[in-house]
Amino acid sequence: FLFDEPTTGLHLADIDLLYRTLRRLVQRGDGVVVVEHNLDFLVHADWIVDLGPGGGEHGGRLLFCGPLATFLDSAQSPTAEGLRRHLRWRRRGG
Repeated sequence: FLFDEPTTGLHLADIDLLYRTLRRLVQRGDGVVVVEHNLDFLVHADWIVDLGPGGGEHGGRLLFCGPLATFLDSAQSPTAEGLRRHLRWRRRGG
């Protein structure tokens, strides 16, 4: 399955339902690829493919490909920096 920005316009409760539904697809053995920018959704990813460093003619290079934990620990990209900031903000109760 390939989903392109499936969280657009969804309420947080609906995003949670979407995540649980996609997780069930993976658990039954289906392949699921999600193109997404929602940081709350990205923190649940098993595998990150980060393209960039920007959009259009300034993008398209593979910046990172691997597990979320490695992405957070070592990736040097705008997405990785933003996700690390977002997680610190969430831990503070933001």
